[in-house]
Amino acid sequence: MKNKKQVSLFEGVLVALICSLTGSVLYFTFTSLFSVDFTVKLLMTGLSFFYLLYLLSRSHETIGRLSFVLVWFVITIALWFFSAPVLLFVSTQLVIIWLVRSIYFYSSLFSAAADLALSALSMATAMWTISHTASPFLTLWCFFLTQALFVLIPRSINSAINNTANQQHSETSFQHSYRVAEAAVMKLSSHQ
Repeated sequence: MKNKKQVSLFEGVLVALICSLTGSVLYFTFTSLFSVDFTVKLLMTGLSFFYLLYLLSRSHETIGRLSFVLVWFVITIALWFFSAPVLLFVSTQLVIIWLVRSIYFYSSLFSAAADLALSALSMATAMWTISHTASPFLTLWCFFLTQALFVLIPRSINSAINNTANQQHSETSFQHSYRVAEAAVMKLSSHQ
């Protein structure tokens, strides 16, 4: 396992900003040339590929990266070939992102389920934003900013619960040791 820096929330916010700025500029450029549906699919293809590569590059796991990129490529080509509706196209890209995080960043089913809920929240946030603002920048910003929160989900919820229990146990052990030491000091001071 390579020694890589842990993914941080700040890094996720930076990626969200880059994706939002790039996506909104390309959206306005491409809508003058293509239909809105085609532009959205093209942007989601590019942004999801960039985000997929970002996630894979930040993962400590190295096995299967090329396979995952090939699977993404085949699924994306199939979606383009069968002219999938925009919502299906975007949802499929989101599921692939969720799968990458579930496989490469988590070691428990509960963490993966929490990430699935986060992915659904990011999609709902993006849909709410586009319906209220019609701004590609704000939509992408809300989507990727919500996605950046995945770093707050523990690798394994079970280990997070165990860590909390261990901390409580150590605090109890410390308190017990403190009381024993305090009693010993009191005993020594009363003998003098």
